[in-house]
Amino acid sequence: MTFEILNIIGTIAFAASGALVALEEEFDFLGVIVLGLATAFGGGIVRNLLIGVPIPSIWEQDKLIMVAIGTILILFVLPAGWINYYWEKWGSFFDAIGLSAFAIQGALYAESMGLPFIAAMVAAAMTGTGGGIIRDLLARRKPTVLQKEVYAVWAMMAGLLIGLGYPQGLTPLMILFGSIVFLRMLSLKLGWKLPYRSLS
Repeated sequence: MTFEILNIIGTIAFAASGALVALEEEFDFLGVIVLGLATAFGGGIVRNLLIGVPIPSIWEQDKLIMVAIGTILILFVLPAGWINYYWEKWGSFFDAIGLSAFAIQGALYAESMGLPFIAAMVAAAMTGTGGGIIRDLLARRKPTVLQKEVYAVWAMMAGLLIGLGYPQGLTPLMILFGSIVFLRMLSLKLGWKLPYRSLS
């Protein structure tokens, strides 16, 4: 039940993120829905392809799909001032919750299939960040998760720990979940960045 709630929150956060980018780019109504759904579920679909989970399993998440569509529709009709104020205040926090919940979920999928820890890391990273990458590519933007910011690293860390046998009881997983959220918010607040270089 706890992770169902976390998945709902993560789905809302990622669907909202995709819808907001679509609104910023002035997509039409259908475009807003498509980009919101792609952000919320794209990472999970890519993960399924990589680790061999049947693609049609996405349709078993019909409740989450309805939650995502509801979120997108609400954002489409809300006044711009409300959206800008509340998303600026809480958007990063909900995004961190989505990242953590989806990364752990992806790693658990890979681990349950008996795949090595590398697969768990990839599954965690793709579930937590794949939707954002798809969103940015569809919106003709450079993927933000690949530009210096410490974001995907936290998802990969969750995947590494689970792949190496991290305890899967509710309490240990909630500790891991909280740790990923905390580290994501801390890296955002302190402006941590990964090393990079320029050729110009």
